[in-house]
Amino acid sequence: MELFSLEHKVAIVTGACGLLGVQHCEALAAAGAKVVVADLDEKAAAAVAGRLGEGHLGIALDVTSAASLEAARQRILEVYGRIDVLVNNAAINDMFENPLLASEQSMFEHYPLDMWDRSWKVNVSGVFLCSQVLGGVMASQGAGSIINIASTYGIVAPDQRLYRNEAGEQTFFKSPAYPVTKSAVIGFTKFLAAYWGAKGVRVNVLSPGGVENRQDAFFQESYSRKTLLGRMASPADYKGAIVFLASDASAYMTGANLVVDGGWTAI
Repeated sequence: MELFSLEHKVAIVTGACGLLGVQHCEALAAAGAKVVVADLDEKAAAAVAGRLGEGHLGIALDVTSAASLEAARQRILEVYGRIDVLVNNAAINDMFENPLLASEQSMFEHYPLDMWDRSWKVNVSGVFLCSQVLGGVMASQGAGSIINIASTYGIVAPDQRLYRNEAGEQTFFKSPAYPVTKSAVIGFTKFLAAYWGAKGVRVNVLSPGGVENRQDAFFQESYSRKTLLGRMASPADYKGAIVFLASDASAYMTGANLVVDGGWTAI
């Protein structure tokens, strides 16, 4: 089990106060890492870090800002002197303010360019910048693990039938930005793994499936029928994968996409 130990390691998680971000932080801390909880909301980040116990740090971080990332890098190095693990978890998924208009606005024919651009800025450019500013520390050290969070929708197209209600009405469409940006994250991971392989920095993707998060019962049942395990993921189902990719248990793994989706993409 020593292979899975993260003792004496420093890990940073972006978007750390979200549903899965908190789980990633808990998993890394439980494995022994000092965790930097990074989120736009500094107060929430400090609260999560406090719940993890002593020695963890909560900071404000905007993944789309090089200045914010450089300030974070300086703070982390002042406190810990190193960075060993980066989990690029921060991302946005389209939310439509008016549910009555969501079906029309989410149609590809009507999808707003500004929503497309915003998703690219956070989901792709944010991963690029975090890797450049924070991953560069690992390259200088000669060791490190970057874990980019993608999605099954970066591998296969969304099944738009899932977003119909019990009456068969299309309440909204899964819009193009999320699946296309997550596909780009997978491609970027392969580039960076090849680029930094000789520097001892491993770069892998975790592609999770859908997580149960208070969706209506009809959606949960429809989604679960498409998985081989017959259920959606619980938020804690990705903890083992995060520790595996962060630790020496995956020492010979880079440029890979670890798909943890209950069998969603298997058929």
